[in-house]
Amino acid sequence: MNENTFKERLKLFFIKNQRSSLRIRLFNFSLKLLSCFLYIVRVLLDDPTQGLGCKELNRSCSNQNYTPGTIDWSPIIWVNRSLPLWGLQVSVAVISLFETLLLSYLSYKGNIWEQILRIPFLLEIINAVPFIITIFWPVLRNLFIPVFLNCWLAKHALENMINDLHRAIQRTQSAMFNQVLILISTLLCLIFTCICGIQHLERAGNRLTLFDSLYFCIVTFSTVGFGDVTPKIWPSKLLVVIMICVALVVLPIQFEQLAYLWMERQKSGGNYSRYRAQTEKHVVLCVSSLKIDLLMDFLNEFYAHPRLQDYYVVILCPTEMDAQVRRVLQIPMWSQRVIYLQGSALKDQDLLRAKMDNAEACFILSSRCEVDRTAADHQTILRAWAVKDFAPNCPLYVQILKPENKFHIKFADHVVCEEEFKYAMLALNCICPATSTLITLLVHTSRGHTAPWEAFRQLTGTKQTLNRESQQSPEQWQKMYGRCSGNEVYHINLEESTFFAEYEGKSFTYASFHAHKKFGVCLIGVRKEDNKNILLNPGPRYIMSSTDICFYINITKEENSAFKKQEKHRKNHESKLSYHGASRLPVHSIIASMGTVAIDLQDTGCRGASGATLALPAQGGREGRRPSIAPVLEVADSSSLPTCDLLSDQSEDETTPSDEEGSAGFEYAKGYPPYSPYIGSSPTFCHLLHEKVPFCCLRLDKGCQHNYYEDAKAYGFKNKLIIVAAETAGNGLYNFIVPLRAYYRPKKELNPIVLLLDNPPDMHFLDAICWFPMVYYMVGSIDNLDDLLRCGVTFAANMVVVDKESTMSAEEDYMADAKTIVNVQTLFRLFSSLSIITELTHPANMRFMQFRAKDCYSLALSKLEKKEREKGSNLAFMFRLPFAAGRVFSISMLDTLLYQSFVKDYMISITRLLLGLDTTPGSGFLCSMKITEEDLWIRTYARLYQKLCSSTGDIPIGVYRTESQKLTTSESQISISVEDWEDTKDTKEQFSSRGNHRNSTSSDQSDHPLLRRKSMQWARRLSRRAPRHSAKTAEKINQQRMNLYRRSERQELAELVKNRMKHLGLSPAGYDEMNDHQNTLSYILINPSPDTRLELNDIVYLIRPDPLTYVPNAGPSRKNSFCNTVGQDTREETQL
Repeated sequence: MNENTFKERLKLFFIKNQRSSLRIRLFNFSLKLLSCFLYIVRVLLDDPTQGLGCKELNRSCSNQNYTPGTIDWSPIIWVNRSLPLWGLQVSVAVISLFETLLLSYLSYKGNIWEQILRIPFLLEIINAVPFIITIFWPVLRNLFIPVFLNCWLAKHALENMINDLHRAIQRTQSAMFNQVLILISTLLCLIFTCICGIQHLERAGNRLTLFDSLYFCIVTFSTVGFGDVTPKIWPSKLLVVIMICVALVVLPIQFEQLAYLWMERQKSGGNYSRYRAQTEKHVVLCVSSLKIDLLMDFLNEFYAHPRLQDYYVVILCPTEMDAQVRRVLQIPMWSQRVIYLQGSALKDQDLLRAKMDNAEACFILSSRCEVDRTAADHQTILRAWAVKDFAPNCPLYVQILKPENKFHIKFADHVVCEEEFKYAMLALNCICPATSTLITLLVHTSRGHTAPWEAFRQLTGTKQTLNRESQQSPEQWQKMYGRCSGNEVYHINLEESTFFAEYEGKSFTYASFHAHKKFGVCLIGVRKEDNKNILLNPGPRYIMSSTDICFYINITKEENSAFKKQEKHRKNHESKLSYHGASRLPVHSIIASMGTVAIDLQDTGCRGASGATLALPAQGGREGRRPSIAPVLEVADSSSLPTCDLLSDQSEDETTPSDEEGSAGFEYAKGYPPYSPYIGSSPTFCHLLHEKVPFCCLRLDKGCQHNYYEDAKAYGFKNKLIIVAAETAGNGLYNFIVPLRAYYRPKKELNPIVLLLDNPPDMHFLDAICWFPMVYYMVGSIDNLDDLLRCGVTFAANMVVVDKESTMSAEEDYMADAKTIVNVQTLFRLFSSLSIITELTHPANMRFMQFRAKDCYSLALSKLEKKEREKGSNLAFMFRLPFAAGRVFSISMLDTLLYQSFVKDYMISITRLLLGLDTTPGSGFLCSMKITEEDLWIRTYARLYQKLCSSTGDIPIGVYRTESQKLTTSESQISISVEDWEDTKDTKEQFSSRGNHRNSTSSDQSDHPLLRRKSMQWARRLSRRAPRHSAKTAEKINQQRMNLYRRSERQELAELVKNRMKHLGLSPAGYDEMNDHQNTLSYILINPSPDTRLELNDIVYLIRPDPLTYVPNAGPSRKNSFCNTVGQDTREETQL
């Protein structure tokens, strides 16, 4: 087609060109509105009693009264139209007709009837052609023409104009807006047509005005029908009937389309108001799919902070809202603050709907339940890029799954890598028990935030404040555990602090100890004003400055007006009280003060990093004198600080290796790992081998030319194993090994690590782990008992079961953990004394860990969990024994770490330092020490705090306590008790010699004497019910019955394990030594009150200063040179 023809040029201007076409539509729309306006003017100026338009008519007939049954058609056919008005109407009609004919010609495609029979064309002919006829036949100038029908042409022009407007500005309004506009215009056209038609027809009847006609139409269409105004002639009545029928057909169609669009808009969520975005604050949550657990965790944690109560949360999700989420968002508590938008973060249009450029923050969460976690990370990366491109100034909080994908989103303000945190936390669980529970409690916001205010008003120097969790529980351990679980990490500037302002110019350990003694707060770290790095326990050499930011653990933050007023009152009397008024101080302060009366010399020896025990001070003078603790110095004395050079062979465990170690060549170097499996891993100083191990030697269960060992027992490890059961050797598993081989771990305490993998590892992963000592792998599964026995489960210290990626998704969400739970339950029954640490996908499934159906205590905890959930607890499962003991962990519990970073931007950094993921020079590390009988002389937590601060500079942050659990004896235990009672008999019975090799798992006989006596009576009744036979037969049957009765479930499992070990050529000796420790419970006390009594076997969490801080500037040793070489390789690797 030739584009240069006149027709094509006209078509380009009138139709194809968007802007010119829009102008034509706007002009046409204006003409139609003008014609309707001129009609109204004509009606207002017209008088039916004058000028009927035909001179032959007898004017006297107009004065005749209306007679019912007869119709005077002349007022209907003829009107009074003035000459100027006629001229205007003719001009409008000519222009409209010319435009219509021109557009019809340009849009003609070969079928002329298609153009002629269109309703807009017919209406244009009806309204325009009669005016043109009156030009040539003046006698018809006053002929009535239904010009009011132009309102429908105006409606048609408006629809076309809106479409051209969208095309011209390249911006699409919502379909809801268009449909509402069409509905309103249709309704207006119906009413306007009815008004004008009734008014004109009633010229021959009641002679209604336009207002009367409007009143009649509104009353009729609203179905009220007062009846005071009614049509009198049948044409008017017929028009009303026709208009009602049209309304009954047209309006329901319009309303149906509007309702459909409304429902669709409800599904997609509509838009976030621009006005609200400019006046209110909001954050955006971007997810692939929104589950109810994820939503509630986010909302509960986000709105737990008082200053976030006025924030709106806009959820941007590509999937449709499910029924559960819809029900929750209809709750008034959330419906006013949470807005759900269905859309994609990759579309600028959807980001504009969410007003991302005005958002205070954007949280981008990965879908951890995807089978392909790498693909889920790729989606997260694209979302982060899209948001950063659309709103560069919007802070980004991103959750990533795989550590190798982390460097793609380094531009984000805060990043949490799931596998990094998961494996580091599981590794520390093996060294510091229940580290996962400790971190989880610290990063969760407590529900009891109102209780501390009440306590602080009562006592400013309070040791702790009450938390609402478990305060109604009758169990003492639950009260202590629930109270201490409310501790969180807070920050404050030193010069603005009441806690720490007086310690300016003093050492960090001095400030930490005295702040804990006076206020019960635990100072754990600082940050200099000119440095963004946080230092955890920088040690006694660090001097506090007024501009330092202090990080402390407490039940509530210091910003408390009531507390500050009382502190001012206390400062006024502080000089009067001093130390001679110790009786005015709290009890824990008195104890700590009394311990400083006698001053002992500090232990300046170079101690190991583990610090197993605290030495009892030498008793000089009177033997009955109570041991005393050295005071914490305001400024550290450099001569009293340890000066161990950890880079040289000066520590005891490295300078005096045993003959076996020396012959075997087990001397390790300290340096940075030469190879990192992924970009972005933080370099950590570790124990390393001088030469990397051949890949064949890393395989535990297969011999090679270098060694012939085929199971863990053959290696003869001195320390117990740490076994990790995982599906694949992902890059995140590297972060499990590094904390266990960190330089501050004593060499003698390094545990062998065995990776039990379902699939063989890749070569690049073996390249990364071959430099670490005592790290092996084995291809197998925890489903297979033989694989477990080969990897040394019978003499393992810890068994870590990592959630498998292939089982994370299931048709029923909570069934994703089914296989893991059953496998761990099997391990729990087979190896009851094994410490099993399990990762689950869903925290709600923790109740199935170490499940005992008939255990009354577990049922009581289940009821407690339900009550906590009804109260709205963020951690309803916190009182479950496996979680409290740190034996189960779910990575979803750490989602709150990302949420808390919006208010506490330092939480991710502190958590990474605690877990050993980051190592900042001068920053301490998390470790633990066990309270032995030699340490009980310290007695209280406050004295322990003082002892550690004055001797080693360690800062305690909590206690892991294990107590005996009084359980109701189950039926299986009753049956075992029968056997124990029989074993104490004399050797008169023949079967006693056959059952001596079986070990009972029940408690001592004296624990349940009544149950044992009843069980024996029941057994005797069973034997008496046997049928009478000969003596020999009866004895044989009785022996078989008793042997079967004595064969408990525990013994059957033990025999199964022993038989498999014999079949594999393994010695079952180690398995016989295993004892059952199921009757104990463990829990964590975070920052307990200073007067808390220490108990035997308590494990204290410590933040130990960086040993490298005290390293003298000596010449490079042999290990230094190795470290420099290795570190150089690492830098080259990470600079990719």
